Amino acid sequence: MDTQLTREEPGSSPAPEPRWLDVQEQKAWRAWLYSAQLLQDRLDRELTHATGISHAYYEILVALSETPGRMMRMSELADRCLSSRSRLSHAVSRLEERGWIRRQVCPEDGRGQLAVLTDEGFAALEAAAPVHVEGVRTHLFDQLTPAQVENMRDFGETLLEHLDPQRSRPSS
Repeated sequence: MDTQLTREEPGSSPAPEPRWLDVQEQKAWRAWLYSAQLLQDRLDRELTHATGISHAYYEILVALSETPGRMMRMSELADRCLSSRSRLSHAVSRLEERGWIRRQVCPEDGRGQLAVLTDEGFAALEAAAPVHVEGVRTHLFDQLTPAQVENMRDFGETLLEHLDPQRSRPSS
């Protein structure tokens, strides 16, 4: 964007000049943003069509399957899934209706709630995983060279280190 969008309030000092993206940065940003959105949409549509499980629900099941006892505090699960607590609670309610998750009181403090992946939920995850991984392989990795995959990993780890240095992200 080449126009300046600054407005000064009377009596205030001018806002610092934005560090506008150059043409190459703008192209890189848009290509990454749109391709990531299109990929997420494609994976979600394919997974939902084939299994009846949305990508958001799939990520909840994956997160629980990767923890000891297949259980996690609801607040930690919300953080892991990059979700608000209310949105996660709604999703867990839908998954409870399917019999895939149950809630239980946290034994350590008696106040918090745990989401627990049931055997039925684990079976649903096992059935959905091949569809998900085939989508990831077809729409992402089959389109890239080994060097591009390495660059993607490096790029992702660099951003994670900057945006969320305290947490490692397991792949799904």
